[in-house]
Amino acid sequence: MDIIVLKQGATDKEINHIVRKLDVKGFKANISRGTERTVIGVIGDTSKITEEESSAFEAMPCVESVLRIIQPFKFASRSFKSEDTTIKIGKHIIGGRKIHVIAGPCAVENKNMLLKIAQEVKKAGATFIRGGAFKPRTSPYTFQGLGEEGLEYLADVKKKTGMPIVTEIMDPRDIDIILRYTDIIQVGARNMQNFRLLQEVGSYDKPVLLKRGLSATIKEFLMAAEYIMSRGNNKVILCERGIRTFETETRNTLDLSAVPVLKELSHLPVVVDPSHGVGKWRFVPSMARAAIAAGADGLIIEVHTNPEEALSDGEQSLKPAKFKVLMKELRAVAKAVEREI
Repeated sequence: MDIIVLKQGATDKEINHIVRKLDVKGFKANISRGTERTVIGVIGDTSKITEEESSAFEAMPCVESVLRIIQPFKFASRSFKSEDTTIKIGKHIIGGRKIHVIAGPCAVENKNMLLKIAQEVKKAGATFIRGGAFKPRTSPYTFQGLGEEGLEYLADVKKKTGMPIVTEIMDPRDIDIILRYTDIIQVGARNMQNFRLLQEVGSYDKPVLLKRGLSATIKEFLMAAEYIMSRGNNKVILCERGIRTFETETRNTLDLSAVPVLKELSHLPVVVDPSHGVGKWRFVPSMARAAIAAGADGLIIEVHTNPEEALSDGEQSLKPAKFKVLMKELRAVAKAVEREI
């Protein structure tokens, strides 16, 4: 028994009674109140519950059904919550009809450059600004980011443009400073299975953008989301950013089939990062258009005013003029699938 689905009109008294019964048996309860149903997720080793014990819960007048989850992920599962999750960030809602575009440089390099890029992408229609202050690089000798100085630049840009901030956390010890500045905490691909970090960000009421690991299966990806949600933070945004295959013509292989698969298995919003997915700017527009057609709730696109001089990932960054053209194309695709940008 992993999930208890309650009937419409179940009272707080009835819900509390179930919670107490679970507590006596050594389980914790996660209550999710939807528009039509209230669902109780049972936390603990439910394999030890007998069929008789499961039937006892099902016999309660307020219980509609008791479900056992085949998948190891519970809170991220579509079975746990049938309605799509939407996440409100300021005036924006991720996961609804509107598709959001998160744009900006891979790394924050200086204040003037960041502000100029933010102004350009906002004018084109982007709703969030992204930029790394702490950079996970393959080589320890390449640019590692500006740290808190970079976060201060992002905060200044937010103040001037009104765009919420998306930036990456690498170390649980940085959580306080990251929380002070960002609107969405990004957990990068290399940290998807850094379980200590996932539990840390799951302990706060702050949206988390979780990127799929370099070689992670979809099940492993959702289990990483489960680590965050098991600590009480349900504001998780899944991000497909390409996986490592035998192909070498692109940086990674962008798995766009993951979008509908994740949508079927999970209620969480799904965004796509075509920039990291292909690693070459000339392929980014086509993959961005395809991601919208596949059902993505948002995109993360790297934009730089001078990619040739970028300190990180210049080869996959669009110039503002090309980004503007792409946004026009994306609006047409969004309209075709009855959504909007």
